[in-house]
Amino acid sequence: MTTASIKPVSFQRLAGDFAGFSQDLGGSFARYGFAVISDHDLPQPRIEAAIAATKAFFALPEAMKRAYVVGVGGQRGYTPFGIETAKDAQHFDLKEFWHMGRDLPPGHRFAAYMPSNVWPAEVPEFHAEIAWLFNTLDGLGRQVLEAIAVYLKLDRDFFDATVDQGNSILRLLHYPPVPKDGPNIRAGAHEDINVITLLLGAEEAGLEVLDRDGQWLAINPPAGSVVCNIGDMLQRLTNHVLPSTTHRVVNPAPERRGFARYSTPFFLHFNPDYEIRTLPGCVDAEHPDRGLPPITADEFLKQRLREIKLL
Repeated sequence: MTTASIKPVSFQRLAGDFAGFSQDLGGSFARYGFAVISDHDLPQPRIEAAIAATKAFFALPEAMKRAYVVGVGGQRGYTPFGIETAKDAQHFDLKEFWHMGRDLPPGHRFAAYMPSNVWPAEVPEFHAEIAWLFNTLDGLGRQVLEAIAVYLKLDRDFFDATVDQGNSILRLLHYPPVPKDGPNIRAGAHEDINVITLLLGAEEAGLEVLDRDGQWLAINPPAGSVVCNIGDMLQRLTNHVLPSTTHRVVNPAPERRGFARYSTPFFLHFNPDYEIRTLPGCVDAEHPDRGLPPITADEFLKQRLREIKLL
């Protein structure tokens, strides 16, 4: 295992040098499937308030947390420790988590795809803080997609109408302390299902990316960064020009085993009815057409949720 030399791309360049920002960000995605975005403008006190609300929920008694398990394939509310298992893995992940999705008005055309959110009454500040974080990361994700569109030589606003009502998920993750060695790890090797993922909380060691040569690379971003990666939906749309890279969260070193790990990945999704069809501009000699049939984002999502035992 080595440390990844993924050069951070400063978010401050988005306003002053958008073309350069797009090329550097897209180049990192094309090489690693991952990028580190430094110098973001998200207000740190609000992020810390959302993390504090997250910790307050996970500190509740198990019976209270389990009252928020809802029967929608883990898309909303609480998923207990020991449930999620990486595709083809033999052992469950060492984590519990909470999911928030998009709030839709009554009668919305996507109501059948996106269940209503639930909120823990025991943590009064939870709703406001976590909803703020969802909406903030949703907005940041759309800016990243603008840069990706330009990198792919598409119109800057190409993705706007594909994700404006996307079935996106904010996941609040709690990895408890790891008291001893065993076959389970915090998150088994996997790829993300969605379009792009934006992650806060990667400063705590553990995130590793599988590089082209089969080496695991440790991701240790500078403080105040967002780690972003390509998901399987965008990999399929771009004919693997932008790869969805295998990654995992390994157990901590012995001196950190007594510490919990918290992180907040935001899984940005296409609108449920968006048809994922290979972009013609992503087919060339280096990337021959894989001949994959079109599939709607919702069909793709359900297929993958079954594979990881959430449906």
